[in-house]
Amino acid sequence: MHSMRAVVQRVTSGSVEVVGNTAGEIGAGLVVLLGVARDDTAEDADYLADKTVNLRIFADEEGKMNRSLLDTGDAMLVVSQFTLYGDTRKGRRPSYIEAAEPEKANALYQYFVKRVRELGVTVETGIFQAMMKVSLVNDGPVTILLDSKKLF
Repeated sequence: MHSMRAVVQRVTSGSVEVVGNTAGEIGAGLVVLLGVARDDTAEDADYLADKTVNLRIFADEEGKMNRSLLDTGDAMLVVSQFTLYGDTRKGRRPSYIEAAEPEKANALYQYFVKRVRELGVTVETGIFQAMMKVSLVNDGPVTILLDSKKLF
């Protein structure tokens, strides 16, 4: 049983460049690297979309991590990242056998973006399957790992 994975980073800014052009750019908010597994479904994407926009990792007036992206009104930059399924248990070259096939991965990636937008968050994206340069300023740093099957 596999699960959709996300690396969530709180940022003061983030951008994705494809062939020298900016594909997506945000100020303060979250940069989310999203990995889709072979057996993921819309249910996995729904869970992660809800969890991500409601993560209380932004400072409140007292400096405590008590506010979510919905509270701050900040944006999200979502980048598809099949390498989150790199299995390095054997040898030194990662195996990506658990990553979803591109067509399915793109459909669930697009669905995740749609769900986050429906929850009221402005979303910028990279370009699926393109070679991208992701830049960000991690604020804190705060980095959270999410897994739709709650394995961690």
